[in-house]
Amino acid sequence: MDFGLVFQSRVTTTPDEVAFAEEKGFTHAWLYDSQMIYSDVYVTMALCAERTEKIKLGTGVTNPSSRIAPVTANAFTSLNMLAPGRLGMAIGSGNTARRTLGMPASKVAEVTDHVRVFRDLCRGDTTDYSEGERTRKVRFLNQGEGFYNLDDPIEILIAASGPRLLRAAGEMADGVMLFGAVSPALIEFVMRHAREGAESVGRNPDDLDVTCMTAFHLTEEGQGLESPEVKRAVGPFVASSVNIFALSNKDPSVLPAQYRDEIVGFKDIYKVPDEPIETRHLKMYQDYLHGFRQEHVDLVTESLIRATTLTGTADEIAGAIEAMGDAGVTQVAIQPILDVRETTEKFSRAVIDRFKVGKAV
Repeated sequence: MDFGLVFQSRVTTTPDEVAFAEEKGFTHAWLYDSQMIYSDVYVTMALCAERTEKIKLGTGVTNPSSRIAPVTANAFTSLNMLAPGRLGMAIGSGNTARRTLGMPASKVAEVTDHVRVFRDLCRGDTTDYSEGERTRKVRFLNQGEGFYNLDDPIEILIAASGPRLLRAAGEMADGVMLFGAVSPALIEFVMRHAREGAESVGRNPDDLDVTCMTAFHLTEEGQGLESPEVKRAVGPFVASSVNIFALSNKDPSVLPAQYRDEIVGFKDIYKVPDEPIETRHLKMYQDYLHGFRQEHVDLVTESLIRATTLTGTADEIAGAIEAMGDAGVTQVAIQPILDVRETTEKFSRAVIDRFKVGKAV
């Protein structure tokens, strides 16, 4: 099992936090690409590359609407000069990046076309690039002159919670990034679609890298999971991930029965219908993923905390990670909600060190 950390890209502090994560044994650092709420992801990643040696760096996640595919490919192949062979692009529909602009998430076809162009360009190939009805052949022109690294591969993950994008991940990506799929029932629910996609094009679904982004909180023996302390520590992530499950699966009947009603209850939690349509998005995502709204408190139940996060004693968390590995997850990526350094230190000591010496349970 690999272990990653997820960062709200902050150009002034994230590079030092990523270097600290590398020191503490984390294998991956994933940075959000949400231009209206965080620092520019590629500026921050460049600084991270300069301050680290081994940890893999990636967008967690980008989308096809913020930048055209040749620009995304240029950013990554430029970073590949600074951190050769340790880059990954996770790309999705842009739930947060798009909605904080008051715009809809990108379409599946836009994600898959972006991936196709990106992959071809990063390999140094000539490929078709389209804008509107115009299609032209494009490739990086000054290859071999030190402007970009096209030799070391860049991993591509498609981030998804809904069936169509999960299927696309299985069909064309190196792997899939899941958001809050910790319980075996949720992992099976989402991975069924990714596996079907892989099998439909003759790929072995077991070859997919499966990263699960989640939150983490270490409790004491006997501490209840619905305590204010626990809810403040992981509640923002539960709200975000379950909301995405609700929005990504239009037919509630397909959701796992044991969580169905609770998931549906999160569908409209970020809506503010009384605000003017031109500005309502400015309030919808205030304090997203680090503030915990009072109206979400009762919705965040023990059942959903266990289903979507790694919360519990050290033994319980180790057991949950073992079960995730058995279900096909290859990397657990933790999103710190409160103090980044403290979360990094605690997870390293309670989980990474434990798995290193083979004492998972």
